[in-house]
Amino acid sequence: MFLTISTTGIPERPATDLGFLLHKHPEKTQAFSTSYGTAHVFYPQADAERCTAALLLEVDAVALVRRGKGKGRGGAPDAALAQYVNDRPYAASSLLAVALSGVFSSAMRGVCAAKPELPAQTRPLHVEVPALPARGGPGLVRALFEPLGWTVSAEPVALDAEFPQWGDSRYVSLVLESETLTLAEALRHLYVLLPVLDDAKHYWVSSEEVDKLLRAGEGWLPDHPEQKLITSRYLSRRWSLTRQAMERLELVRLAEADDSEVDEIDNAVAAEAETEEKPTPLAVQRRDAIVTALTEAGAARVLDLGCGQGQLVQALLKDRRFTEIVGVDVSMRALTIASRRLKLDRMGERQASRVRLLQGSLAYTDTRLKGYDAAVLSEVIEHLDLPRLPALEYTVFGSARPRTVLVTTPNVEYNVRWESLPAGHVRHGDHRFEWTREEFRAWASQVAERHGYDVRFTPVGPDDPEVGPPTQMAVFELNTATTTATTAKTTTHATADAGAGTEKKEAKAA
Repeated sequence: MFLTISTTGIPERPATDLGFLLHKHPEKTQAFSTSYGTAHVFYPQADAERCTAALLLEVDAVALVRRGKGKGRGGAPDAALAQYVNDRPYAASSLLAVALSGVFSSAMRGVCAAKPELPAQTRPLHVEVPALPARGGPGLVRALFEPLGWTVSAEPVALDAEFPQWGDSRYVSLVLESETLTLAEALRHLYVLLPVLDDAKHYWVSSEEVDKLLRAGEGWLPDHPEQKLITSRYLSRRWSLTRQAMERLELVRLAEADDSEVDEIDNAVAAEAETEEKPTPLAVQRRDAIVTALTEAGAARVLDLGCGQGQLVQALLKDRRFTEIVGVDVSMRALTIASRRLKLDRMGERQASRVRLLQGSLAYTDTRLKGYDAAVLSEVIEHLDLPRLPALEYTVFGSARPRTVLVTTPNVEYNVRWESLPAGHVRHGDHRFEWTREEFRAWASQVAERHGYDVRFTPVGPDDPEVGPPTQMAVFELNTATTTATTAKTTTHATADAGAGTEKKEAKAA
């Protein structure tokens, strides 16, 4: 996937100013990690007369398959039928648009600290995209770019040059030229219109995309003759988001026509009456879900296994229903930080009597862990090598055997929703694995069956209809019927053994 941006210069304004604008040195070749591969930036030519910057996106096709399939998660709609052989690594799409915004973010904002006067200057620009999917053909390409001041050449790419009777493909070789635009304007045009022409996005389109569209479309989208088509396609034809964007664009248009600010037009509600809240961090949502589950289970004495720096212990201490909280971790450094966080040295005697921090490994049985109402393994199992999971399983479910066990772990299917997560990477460098919902449920169900627990599953965080929640939680409850039967069986055997022993003694005495 390839794109080049060229400019020409004169002695007073050398073409190599392009390097300052893009914040990429012409004498260096640089690589940047993106959501689905690696973006390379280099300069095939860089002198005072002409300078060309190239952006090459090397797509990780395996990560593309693993992290999402079909429209909205893996590319074009027809890619769902050809997961491993498709156009995503070769044709310009939302993958390239995301790389463009990530690698040239300062240039898109019109920021240049070294030469602040450059971003506002128009300059000769020549942009080439060798393979661009164009659902609508060359005519739509011209309809989108020409109103913005570009001279457009969109040549259809033949399906096969040796068989002209097969006709043209849906791809065009695009060349754009302009002398009236700034580089920032050009980049914003490309960022919006490349995925619009492809008409498919590789990531989930949420309400945040409306803000991205309006930021990139500032100054040109409100008056574009194809505004509705651009908005609808950019937002993956989600009508609610499209309507929201169109309403905001209309406000911008009215404000410009009235030579006023948008706030002056959209003043039906006072600013102080706004009630929009910042999204709750996932870590907070996870702790809240754990506290709720412990409360529903009626737990009073709780183990936080793998307590780390004590965030959950701190949250549990705020609720008087939890009379004893024990944090366990193998790392003394983590326990020291937890102690400082909890201010144990300054805690009142009554409060201090409710909490303990213990060093211990979950790979070994520990009699100190027995007798508690509940145990929590929050974001712990994924930090262990898979061969060590059976040891942890026995320590918690076989030896300690609390009435309730809560286990949370990342849902790897949700990773596709994080545009900034590099391709093929897990969420944390120390994660040894991350499971799908099916894998986690299979493991948890087997654990429950082996140790006499019932298990149910609950989402933590927004439950995406396609890929599920970001965190998955299993709630294990000790099966009282199984436990009673086991106890009764043990008691019967013990009584029988005792009776047999008495008979033997009596017989011997006789």
